[in-house]
Amino acid sequence: MGCFPFSVSVRVLLLFGLVCAVSGLGANWGTQSSHPLPPETVVRLLRENGFQKVKLFDADYGTLRALGKSQIEVMVGIPNDMLSTLASSVKAAEKWVSKNVSQHITSSNVNIRYVAVGNEPFLETYNGSFLKTTFPALQNVQSALIKAGLSNQVKVTVPLNADVYASSSGLPSGGDFRTDIHDLMLAIVKFLSDNGAPFTVNIYPFISLYIDANFPVEYAFFDGNSSPINDGGTSYFNMFDANHDTLVHALQKNGYGNMPIIIGEIGWPTDGDRNANLEYARRFNQGFVSHISGGKGTPMRPAPIDAYLFSLIDEDAKSIDPGNFERHWGIFTFDGLAKYSLNLGTTNSGALVPAKNVKYLEKKWCVVKPSAKLDDPQVAASVSYACGLADCTCLGYGTSCGNLDAWGNISYAFNSYYQKNNQLDVACKFSSLSVITKNDPSVGNCRFEVMVQPYYAGAKRSGNPQKLLGMIMVLISFLLTLM
Repeated sequence: MGCFPFSVSVRVLLLFGLVCAVSGLGANWGTQSSHPLPPETVVRLLRENGFQKVKLFDADYGTLRALGKSQIEVMVGIPNDMLSTLASSVKAAEKWVSKNVSQHITSSNVNIRYVAVGNEPFLETYNGSFLKTTFPALQNVQSALIKAGLSNQVKVTVPLNADVYASSSGLPSGGDFRTDIHDLMLAIVKFLSDNGAPFTVNIYPFISLYIDANFPVEYAFFDGNSSPINDGGTSYFNMFDANHDTLVHALQKNGYGNMPIIIGEIGWPTDGDRNANLEYARRFNQGFVSHISGGKGTPMRPAPIDAYLFSLIDEDAKSIDPGNFERHWGIFTFDGLAKYSLNLGTTNSGALVPAKNVKYLEKKWCVVKPSAKLDDPQVAASVSYACGLADCTCLGYGTSCGNLDAWGNISYAFNSYYQKNNQLDVACKFSSLSVITKNDPSVGNCRFEVMVQPYYAGAKRSGNPQKLLGMIMVLISFLLTLM
């Protein structure tokens, strides 16, 4: 969910020839949002910004249907919690491919090119949860694609975090796969290679900066301002090139030096941490786009790079276990507004094109009453409750709303909960501390949001979307009365 000013001027004309566009640039489209934009709106956003590829984290019916006839290349995703089922049953894999790949290709003309089996399943923080299921699931999905006659058109891959490899020397040339999963990685790499599939890796310089206060900040960017790392006469001026080539060396060392590599995720968040801000995000993403636009690649792979920016739109329902920044990776806010100037080389204006015809809830907000007393014992409990069920990741040190006073912090929490619950009157009743106002309480770069009108995937197929919405509202109202 974005927390940013929206005075970004853009034009909507597209270049017909996409001159100077980045070859193979795609975007990650995540949907963990309380109020997602309609899929058709997002597909138009992708097209008007010149994205030729999109990477999904599931195979949502409405999302894929909206991508039909768009000509956008699609990577559909299989969530980690499905790996066990697909690993244990070829029939389950065949059913999944039939429903989520074959059907969309044949009935909606969706240009599905990849199936992402899992998402960073070997993260060390998962404690080996998916070590035994990822490869069998990969094999079964590949078998299902072969049976469906799609294996030449659709390739399997496993998006992996860069922690699956490391360097014994601290230099790219020392790269090899992680010791504890070395044999498993070689089995997967061989399987991908045998089937003409790419190695997909997610690279995040921001995370390195987030977890290590001593990380050289300039080395995360592409301006050439940092001291280069010398690796046997090869100079590395940024972390991306060094990390990428550590993988290249790992593949080369194990006999797969020519294996295609896709950058599945790369980007920079804009809020939720002192280093997650608009300027750093603009600097990083623009630097990366410019860095790969010439097709020169990296020292070990001087060729065009295929990459998917992470991400397209903010997601206010993502887990914040990794950090509050997790909900703020989008180059667009939750409602499709450009956060900052970013020239992808695909529009006449050289700017991002915002989402069109976005429909919002009424312009009203839930704020703390002027008569409320800050020492009221209900204040802390109410704020904790609101933030626990809504999104307060824009509050805190170094964030976009980090300079609010106590009244502002309380109001922000109340409004976040109120908006997430579709502006129900009962969602602005915090122990007589709150009141509904039509005066926008936004301050500077701190945006008090009004949510977009609810979009419920599958509502059309449920028969009566208004009835569905009403049932949800009644349930929420009932739960609120129990507070």
